[in-house]
Amino acid sequence: MTIEKTVRQKFRERLQKKSLIVAPGIYDAYGARLVEQAGFEAVYMTGNGVSAAVLGRPDVGLADLTLMTSQAHRITACVDIPVISDADTGYGNAVNVRHTVREFEAAGVAAIHLEDQASPKRCGQLPGARPVIGLAEAIGKIEAAAAARRDPDFVIIARTDAAEAHGLDEAIRRGKAFHKAGADVIFVEMKAGPSVLEDFKRVTSEVGAPCLVNMGAGGRLDDLDAAGLGRLGLRIAIYPGLERAVAGFAIQEALAVLKKDGNTGALRNRMLSLKDYNEALKLSEVEEWEKKFLR
Repeated sequence: MTIEKTVRQKFRERLQKKSLIVAPGIYDAYGARLVEQAGFEAVYMTGNGVSAAVLGRPDVGLADLTLMTSQAHRITACVDIPVISDADTGYGNAVNVRHTVREFEAAGVAAIHLEDQASPKRCGQLPGARPVIGLAEAIGKIEAAAAARRDPDFVIIARTDAAEAHGLDEAIRRGKAFHKAGADVIFVEMKAGPSVLEDFKRVTSEVGAPCLVNMGAGGRLDDLDAAGLGRLGLRIAIYPGLERAVAGFAIQEALAVLKKDGNTGALRNRMLSLKDYNEALKLSEVEEWEKKFLR
């Protein structure tokens, strides 16, 4: 009997290929459905988006492990593509990291990224530098994450925020150390400075591991398509701000129309039809199940 490969196994194998994996950012199950429906290979659950959607607050460390893993569980339950999730700092020290890895594994995600920021953390795309913990402590947390996973195909992504405050050399040094400690993918968080393309070429050539890039900070990097990012040596591109920014813009615009006109007539050609909406939610699957089993 042939055993079908799991989503995690497929994702780990996909990482070995040279072409870029594009993972649009979402914060809920509806958004994940739309990403899968659009034909993307993976989806990224952004902590910033979850904090905004669930708490109505900025990404300053308010979304805790329970909130994030419960949201991740709802998302993984409704799609068949791998879910990459933000896991912040691991919500504490190396002991907390062990618990964090196992909770995200139980939630069904394929990969998480853990960062070396000091707590309370701040979103990497907020203004200003973010303090990072000492290298020895950060290495210990990545070693703990690698040791904690029960599924060997669960992917550990190590993020460093050291570049802004301590320079690119330190960020690369940390990336190398995190890979040696057991991280499968390295994520160097950088602002969109004038040398960002050259900086990422250095990262991908020197770290010695698959590298992830956080898109949406503006500048030269955002002008690149998947092929261009691939030529920099990058293997995963996440777009964490995509859904929250587009949805927020559209909602504000729609509310302004309703406030001004007193109805939604001007919006009717710019909204999903009920048919399209139900297709995104796979209503037909539910109806088929009803026909088969309801008596």
